[in-house]
Amino acid sequence: MKNIVLTGLLSVFVLTACKKEDQIAEKSLEQEKMEFQMRQLEIEKQKLAIEKEKMAYEAQKKADSIADIEKAKTAAANSRPQVIRETHTVYRDRPSSSSSSGNYANNGSSASQGTTQKKGMSEAAKGTIIGAVGGAALGAIVNKKSPGAGAAIGGVIGGATGYTLGRAQDRKSGRVQPRN
Repeated sequence: MKNIVLTGLLSVFVLTACKKEDQIAEKSLEQEKMEFQMRQLEIEKQKLAIEKEKMAYEAQKKADSIADIEKAKTAAANSRPQVIRETHTVYRDRPSSSSSSGNYANNGSSASQGTTQKKGMSEAAKGTIIGAVGGAALGAIVNKKSPGAGAAIGGVIGGATGYTLGRAQDRKSGRVQPRN
C-alpha cells in the first residue's frame, strides 16, 4: 500500500511537472507568434513608408513637369515669333543694243516672288498615282468578262479623280496658286 501511495504521489508530481513544461512550451509558442506578428507589422509599416515616399515622389515629379510646362508657356508667350525672309537676287546682263546701258538687277517681279518652290511630289501627282492604281484594280475586278479593258477604263477615271482631288489639296496648302 505504501508503494501504491508513493507511486500515486510520484505520478502526480510527474504529471504536474509535465503540465508546467507544456505551459512553458505554450507560452513560448505564443511568444513566437507574437514576435512573428510584430515582425510582419514592421514589414507592413516599411511597405507603407515606401508607398508614401513613392507617392510623394510622383507628386513632386508631376508638380515639376507642370512647372516646366508653365515655364515653357511663359517663355513662348514672351518671345515674339521671328519672321525669316529669304531673298535671292539674280543679276543678269542686258544686251548693249537696248536703249539703256549697264547691268540691271532682277527685282523679283516674276510669278514666283510670293512662294518658294516646294520639293518632293505634289499632292496632285500622288493622287493621280493612287487613283490610277486603285481604279485599275477596281475596274479589273468589276469587269469580269474583259478585265484588261476594265482596268484601263478604271485607271483613267481613277487617275483623273485622284488628280482633281490632289490639285485641290495643293491649292489649299499654297503649293499651287488658285485660279483667278
